[in-house]
This record gives sequence, structure tokens and C-alpha cells, in this order.
Amino acid sequence: MASYDVAIIGGGPGGYVAAIRAAQLGMKAAVIEKERLGGLCLNWGCIPSKALLWNAEVVRLLRDAGTYGISFDYLHVDIAKAVDRSRQVVDQMVKGVEFLLDKHGVVVIAGEASFESPKRVRVGDEMVEANDIIIATGARPRALPGLETDGRVILNSRDALALREQPRSVVIVGGGPIGVEFATYWHAYGVDVTVVELLDHLLPLEDEETSTQLERAFKKRGIKFLTGATDTKATAGKGRATVITTAKGKEQRLEADRVLVGIGFEANVAALGLDRIGVQVERGYIKVDERLSTGVDGVWAVGDCTGIMNLAHVASAMGVMVVERLAGRESPPLDYVKLPRATFCEPEVASVGLTEKQAREAGYDVRVGKFPVRANGRAKAMNAADGQAKIVADAKTGETLGIHIVGPMATELLAEASLAMTLEATPRELGWTVAAHPTMGEVVKEAALAVEGEAIHFISGA
Repeated sequence: MASYDVAIIGGGPGGYVAAIRAAQLGMKAAVIEKERLGGLCLNWGCIPSKALLWNAEVVRLLRDAGTYGISFDYLHVDIAKAVDRSRQVVDQMVKGVEFLLDKHGVVVIAGEASFESPKRVRVGDEMVEANDIIIATGARPRALPGLETDGRVILNSRDALALREQPRSVVIVGGGPIGVEFATYWHAYGVDVTVVELLDHLLPLEDEETSTQLERAFKKRGIKFLTGATDTKATAGKGRATVITTAKGKEQRLEADRVLVGIGFEANVAALGLDRIGVQVERGYIKVDERLSTGVDGVWAVGDCTGIMNLAHVASAMGVMVVERLAGRESPPLDYVKLPRATFCEPEVASVGLTEKQAREAGYDVRVGKFPVRANGRAKAMNAADGQAKIVADAKTGETLGIHIVGPMATELLAEASLAMTLEATPRELGWTVAAHPTMGEVVKEAALAVEGEAIHFISGA
């Protein structure tokens, strides 16, 4: 029986990063993975979707080539080759993870793990023992009544990423990050796209002004959407799909070549045998405390299987925190409010911290600064006009409570925003920061200045 300091069940961003960090700290580590290393994010999520979205950006630029004085007689786009390229990118990234684990001496065990005891799991015919075991099994799309997928006409996100035929029309159920990213991707290729969202806005968990800015941009581009849509059902027949929903009290019937169900996830925990060791599952996710302990000595859980914040970089941060503490280091606790969120639609959306509504509900005396993308020189040069930077601050203390960005390169600006929140920079300090000109970073600086009504390149209300 193989024995380790730490065994990690799941080789996604939570698991493989935890294993590498454990090895760096001198621990004997193993990763147990039943499919490919990299997890949902690398194989069927973050990486292939961003490859497809980059293809979509290239297509969009080519369609707008006349704006830049470029003309050609014939444009042919092949969505199948875009999918093929995305799979090539995935393969390269998986090989990179394999290389890193091998160079750090991490043992990779292929198979599905099931607990025999808090210190021991069975993987096929093999027993694996460890002082500590970290569950990092991630999550998968949830089956929803009335929105059952068939992998052909009614799709989940994994099906959609592998779809090599270009549909003429798509209805996307769910206006969260998955929905708006696929809407951006398909629309660039000329697909007729309609997004159906239960709540009142697209990206309903973002700041309301962020959602409004995105909706305005979608309307301009011709991406249709229904919000406040209830009782949504989808059926397939004769290679086509029908979606019936109720929006603003009126029943809507939508016909399309494909339907993407982009809502609902559930943790991959059913096969782990958690009941045998007393690990609790609540609402489909593993229950953990602030240390990410399951309450069973030596058993921890990180990433999407906890349901805390289903983002790859959060899973990685969780994994690092757990193994550093196992190694005796004083790793700081994770402040989930200050962890960044990125959506790679067009225009991009990036945020960290509290929304304006959340800040007000928490009792803060809120002061807000905003700066529009259309007033930024780099954005003008890029022919981009949609979006804004918005900073939410505490008027009493000057604390930065949240930073919300919509526009080109917003996800790249998120690093600056996240660092500012981590270092507790005030809007005044952000305003003092000299941003290179012309860069998109100037929108954050100007929004910070606007908190005190001191933005240089925009007059509020103009």
C-alpha cells in the first residue's frame, strides 16, 4: 500500500496546484485523477472556452476590417477549425500540468477514489494512505427538470465546447458567465442568439450598472435576451429545439437549432463514499469550515466541490492555503469578498469586492466614482466605446469596497483592482497612482478620482 504525506483527490486547478505546492514544501504528495489532469477548467471550461472566444474576437475584427482600412473579397470562417484549435490548446496545457507534476515528484494515480477511512482511499485494486487527504473533485453541470440535455440538440457547456457544426440559431438558458460568453462566441460567427435569464439582469451577481452596461452593448450588437424569464422548458424534436418561457407575464415560444443550458452545477461527490467517514454534504456540496476542514480529522475539501465560489483561481488559492497550513506555515485565511471575478464576454466584465447594492445593504455610507470607456484614449484607438470603470467606496473611512469594470481588457485590469483591494488601497491612493498613457488602466485611475469628483478627463453628467 502506497503511503503519502498528502493525497489529493482530483487533478483540477485546486488539486494539481495543491500538489505542486505541497511538493515545494517538502511533502510527499499524490494526485488521484479519474480522467485527464487539469479538471473541468482546463479540459472543458476556462481554457477551451477562452480559445474559442479569442477565435471569435479575430472573426469580429475581420468583419469590421473596413473600419481600419482593410478590405478583401471573401471571408470564410470555419467554426470546426476553431474547435479543433481549442482542443490543441487544451492538449498543450494538459501536457504542461503533467510535466510540472512530474518535475516536482508528485505521483499521479489514475482512477476513481473512494474512502475506506479518513486516512485511506481505494483506487481500483490499489489502496492509498495519507496523513491528510484533500478532496478537490470539482463540479459538473446539474440536470434540471424541464431542461434535460441530450448532447445533440439540447446541450450543456461541455457539449457546446465540442460542437463543430455552426448552428443558425441558439437559445441560451442562463445569463450568467457561461451564457454571456457563449453568446459572444456564437454571435461573432453570425449565429442568431437569444439569452434567457431568470433574474432581472444578465450577469445578475454583478453590480447592477455592470449588467446594464453589458445589456446595452449586447443590444447594439444584436444579441437578444429575455430577463425575468420563469418556468423555462426546452424540448427537442426532428433536429430542432423549442424553448417555452414566461417573461413579463407573457409566454414566449422560441425555436432554435440548439439550446444551451448554462445554469446549475453540482459537486462530484457521489462516488467518494463520504458517508463512510462522516463528511457532511449540504445542498449537494461538501460542508467545510473557514479552514476548509470537513470536520473529519485530516480530511479537507477545496474548490468547486465546496460550492463556496466556483472559480478556478479560487480553487487554486484554497489548495495552496490548506497545504501551507499542513506544512506549518501561517497562510492567511481567504477573504472571498476580495477574490476577483472575470467574465470573457464582449465587452469583458471584471470585478472584485462588494457591489454598490451590497455595500449599501451592509450599512456603509457609500460613495461611488465612475469613468466611461468612451472617454479613454486607448479605447478610442481600439474603436471601443462600451463600458465603464466603477469604484464603490466608504465615504466615512475612504476604504475601497469594490471595483467593477466593463470594457476592453477589463479582465487584464482585474489584477490591478485585485491588488488594490488586497493592499487596502483607498480611492485617493488609486487616484495618485500614475497610469501610463494611453492605456486602459487610466479608466481605473479616473474612476478613483471620480469618487471625490476629481476625474480629469470626464465631467459627470456630460
